[in-house]
Parts: sequence; structure tokens; C-alpha cells
Amino acid sequence: MARVLIQGSGDVGSAVAHLLLRSGHAVVIHDVALPAAPRRGMAFADAIFDGACELAGVAARLVAAVDELRSGGADGEVLLTTAPFEDVLAAVEPAVLVDARMRKRAQPEPQRGLAPLTIGLGPGFVAGTTTDLAIETQWGEQLGAVVEHGPTRQLGGEPRDFDGHARDRFIYAPVAGVMRTQAQIAQRVSAGEAVAAIGDVPLLAPLTGILRGLVHDGVPVQAGAKVLEVDPRGDASKVTGIGARPGRIAEGVLAAIGSRV
Repeated sequence: MARVLIQGSGDVGSAVAHLLLRSGHAVVIHDVALPAAPRRGMAFADAIFDGACELAGVAARLVAAVDELRSGGADGEVLLTTAPFEDVLAAVEPAVLVDARMRKRAQPEPQRGLAPLTIGLGPGFVAGTTTDLAIETQWGEQLGAVVEHGPTRQLGGEPRDFDGHARDRFIYAPVAGVMRTQAQIAQRVSAGEAVAAIGDVPLLAPLTGILRGLVHDGVPVQAGAKVLEVDPRGDASKVTGIGARPGRIAEGVLAAIGSRV
């Protein structure tokens, strides 16, 4: 069993945490105090707002006291914290550090040496330079592949098509500000319906379906950030639980840990 610290409570980081915990590892997730994670039905992010949540049969709990993190989720639950990262790293003393923040265009900072094994997920990571290993996160044959040397693939590609809708399923923040909404994940919406707002700017559902992604009420967002997603298929089981892509990425992380720990 390894003690694992994951950065990022979104759907990818949560899928990794879920699989690692189920595989016998002790897991702690670190994130900012107000994470702008849209796919909250597929993530542990809501534990940060509500104190606890469950994802596909696994419980997660927010922990304020850094000393409590020393157990590293050994009691069969994922622990989340928003304490300063340096304090969390010192308390957890992870055997594995996983960067699952999925920041896309941001250049990841070097993390080798912060733990015996460091793993970066997605574009921008260079195995052997920024982290010890990296995982491919783009759809395709290489999704979930472990990169042992060199960079991961650059950001590219289009969102998957659901019933003829791809990028038009999403709403991106037109301005920076605080997200305000009373809607919920899996709620049914109609095209043109006001779902949320940033300041005085309303955010309208781009099509008819159910909400697959929705940043939590009260979270500050940057202009251009993905804040809302509608799934035209209308099936609640497809907007909750472990997603197909995050699940394959998680399998890659598990394989990477198995090869080194």
C-alpha cells in the first residue's frame, strides 16, 4: 500500500483517487478552497463545499486539521483538504504525488523530488523532467498510456460528440467573476433557459438536455473557463459516477504506481 497525494478534485483526480483507494492505497486530495470543477457529479469536489460526499460507493471527507491527514485515508475513505500545499505535503509524506489539476495551457512546475514518485497527467508534463512519469489524457488509442521519457501530447482535439453535439454543449465564462446558480447536476434544462449568471451576465443553456457540468455557486471563475455543460442524451447515469475517460486515466496511474512502487 502506498500513501498517495493527488492535486485536483475534479473528475480526473477523483477517478484516480477512487481507483487507488479501491486498490488498497491511502489517498489524500488537495485543492484550492473554491475549486471551479464543472463535472461535480463525477467528482469528490463537493466534499469541499459540503464537508463530505460520495462517488460511486466511495466516501470522501473534508479535513481541516493537517495532523489528521497523517493517516492518509487509511480508514477506507478519501480525505480532502484545502490547507496550504506545503503543509499538506509535509504531513502526508506521500510515496506518490499525482498532479491531476488538468490545467491544460498552464506550464506545470517541476515536481520531481517532492515525493519518491511523481506523476503528471496531461499536456505540459515531461517525464523525467517535470515529473518522474506522465499519463496521456487525450481521447484515442494512447489514452491512459504511461509516458516514461519525454513529453505528453500537446493539447488538441475536439470534445466527444453526444447525439450530434460536441463543443456546442459547453458554455465558457464570457467574463471573469463569481458564478451564481441554483441549478443542480442532472437537472433537466431547455435550450435558452437561464441556468446561472456571472455578475449581470446570464448563462443560458446551449441546448435541451440535462446538466453534466456546472461550477458550484459562489466560485470565482476566469474569463474563458468552462463553467456549464449540457448532455443532450438526458440520461442521469451518464453525468454521475466515474466517466470513461477519467477511468482510463486512473488505470494508467495505477499501472504507473505498480511499475515503480
